[in-house]
Amino acid sequence: MSDAGPSASPGASPPPLWTRRHRAAFAALAVLILLSAGTALILRRDFDRPADPAREALLLVEVRPGSGVRRISQELEAKGLLRRPLAFQLQARLRGGARRIRAGVYELSPAMPPRAIYRILIEGRVAQRTVTIPEGYNLREIAEALERAGLGPRKDIIESARDPALLARAEAEGDSIEGYLFPDTYRFPLGTPPREILFAMSQNLRRKFGPSLRERAQRLGLTPHEALTLASLIEKETPLAAERALVAAVFWNRLRKNIPLQSDPTAVYGLPRPDGPIRRRDLAHDSPYNTYIHRGLPPGPIASPGLASIEAALHPADVDYLYFVATPSGGHAFSRTYPEHQAAIARHQTKRKETVDPKTP
Repeated sequence: MSDAGPSASPGASPPPLWTRRHRAAFAALAVLILLSAGTALILRRDFDRPADPAREALLLVEVRPGSGVRRISQELEAKGLLRRPLAFQLQARLRGGARRIRAGVYELSPAMPPRAIYRILIEGRVAQRTVTIPEGYNLREIAEALERAGLGPRKDIIESARDPALLARAEAEGDSIEGYLFPDTYRFPLGTPPREILFAMSQNLRRKFGPSLRERAQRLGLTPHEALTLASLIEKETPLAAERALVAAVFWNRLRKNIPLQSDPTAVYGLPRPDGPIRRRDLAHDSPYNTYIHRGLPPGPIASPGLASIEAALHPADVDYLYFVATPSGGHAFSRTYPEHQAAIARHQTKRKETVDPKTP
């Protein structure tokens, strides 16, 4: 017989694979998985549940540069846009967007689900405002239009328009950006600094008043500033496209003959507080812009001219008119001589009372 140790009997069972400890760990893991799945489901449902479906009004929310997702979610909760800021934070981190939220001013509604708010914030869909600047608006009117659109206080806009740094960037002469803001329809994000709004409008002018027109101005002996100044007078004198080149011709003819331009809008522009129709005494107000008092072009534009008026200033009609007077139809009657002009006044403006004096050489 061999002395080898005892061997396992053929019918014995193998050692158990699962001890009590293993079974407890497995049960705990299963519970954890179920809890995680349940939590994920709750978070997903919460991400699609608006804070208040009945409140559809838009609220302005500013996300400042450097704000973390925790602070942002707390501010959203304070405005009633989130019910559970912590859930929003977790979703933002799980989805990789916690550091991708962009600064800016947003329009959000309590009726939006957190998922929609999250997408708006990481895509940077900031609130914007549209503003239309009509041809012939001056700086004061432009500032008021921007203020009405919610793009900044009128005072700040006018102050920015006189900033030497902005004038240098825009290559604008004079002490303000008057005349360099192209009339057009614009769309700006809320919170855009006034200087950037004005600069964008000046760049639009630079594109419209391009190299070919600037070369034309140079051939006529005008600087770009002088061309814009003349165009602004044309813009303010007539709203009719068919008259612009004729009005330009009158001004060009008067400049060549050294006759005062006697443009009513220049007298109005120099008034401290222009209001109502222009009166005779307004024409006596001594302003550098008053072309009844000072010969030649005023020191700068009196409004924002459109492209048609810029074109007219550089392509005046080939006529020898020296005078024009407003007619009841909204246009003007043009004359070559002063007697013709006087007759036109008698014909078209019999009830002048406190209105302006006729243009005289």
